[in-house]
Formats: sequence, structure tokens, C-alpha cells
Amino acid sequence: MTGLEPNSVVILFKGGRLPSWHQLSDAERSEFEQTHVNLMLSIAEQHGMSRLEGFRLIGRQGNWQRFWLIEFPTMEGAETWIRAEMAPPYGLYGHYEYHLSRPLDPSRYSAWVTKPAAASVPRAADPHTIPELKIDPSSIVVLMFARYLPGAEALTPDERGDARHIALMQDIARKHGLMRIEGVGLLSPQADWHRAWIIELPTLEAAEAWVEAEEALPHGMHAHQTIHLARKWAPEYFANWTKRY
Repeated sequence: MTGLEPNSVVILFKGGRLPSWHQLSDAERSEFEQTHVNLMLSIAEQHGMSRLEGFRLIGRQGNWQRFWLIEFPTMEGAETWIRAEMAPPYGLYGHYEYHLSRPLDPSRYSAWVTKPAAASVPRAADPHTIPELKIDPSSIVVLMFARYLPGAEALTPDERGDARHIALMQDIARKHGLMRIEGVGLLSPQADWHRAWIIELPTLEAAEAWVEAEEALPHGMHAHQTIHLARKWAPEYFANWTKRY
């Protein structure tokens, strides 16, 4: 793959809690959560984690409810984080699907953003103290997992309708106030996706327009896309996990 930035590793984590989690007592859940947070904060500090960002799906998919971007400067940090996240006792009650990726060149899409999302302001409190976690209702996030269908990359850009597709997406961005667009490329491509996209928009109407445009022909017939809508998950709290490093 081309266009990947080699200076960091981004963990893509599709996570959730198993039904067994809810069979624990309140005291057990609180104890396991606190032990887990303390451990993960120590990993973040030890390995210089540069980002922890979560999203909660509007419609959960089985045991998958949250999507995370977790960024480290080294592969060692990413591997250590994954091992620690699955460690008992907290790790016994989770749904885990991990993919390692690298950022796509952000300069290719920065000009598309017409209404930049405000940076999350970290909470002043110690991140070891877990607050009540909530979604941020101020925007809608489109999570898209995509790749070209077999043979599509052998077509010319004109045959795929690339220019028409780009013009359409930029038009949607202008009309609806695109707040953010970010892509990452998998280090190990999957059968039905090898890139993930995070697209933030101000309204559900805007998100629906974006999704419809992604599927428009002719470009849409040459791509496989799985799309979910989400909200940012407690952004001020998780921004506080990295501000010190």
C-alpha cells in the first residue's frame, strides 16, 4: 500500500462487553474497571501513547459497541497495550478485535474540511478517577471500512469514476460542513476491507448525504464498504490520557 505515514502505529479496536460482564456485582465491576484503568494508564505513560479516541456505535453489532483509535510511536507500545487490555480480570469479560494500521497522508484530505471540529479539551481531573462516561451529541461520525473490489484497481481512474466521486464528496463536504476526515491503512489487509475512514459531520442529515454519495455510481460499484454511524465517546476524559506524555 502507498500513502501510509510510517512514524506511528494506530490500533483499530472493535470492542465491547460480553453478557457475563453484567452478571458481576457492582462492586466487582468497579474493582475490575479501576484495576484496568490503572494498568492502561501506566502503559500509556511508559510507551508514550499519543492518542486514545473512542466512538460508540449508534446501533451495536452483536458484542461490538465501541470503536477505538489508539496511537503509539512504536510497534512495541501497540503490542504491549493489546496484551494489557486483554489481561484478567477485566479482560475476561470483553469482546476484542484488533487491527494494526498506519495513518494515510492527511494532507490529501485536509482541504475537504469546511467546518473543523473543535479539539477536545482534556478534563482537569486525574484520569485515574473514572467519571460517568457519555457520548458527545454535538456531531455524527461515519465509520467506513472499505476496499476496492477485485479487479477495480486494474481499471483506469476514468473507468472507476474517481474524479466524479471526489468532486461529489467535496460538494457534500461544502454543503454540509465536513468537520473531519481521516483514513488509516491496515498493515494486514482483510478480505473485505483494507482502509478505515473516520468522517465527522454536524448532523444526521449530513451523515446520510455522505453515505449516499459514497455509494453513488459508477465509483460505488467498484468498492466494498461497510458503514456504521457513531458518536464520539467521552472525548474530554480520554483526551486526558495523553496530555501528559
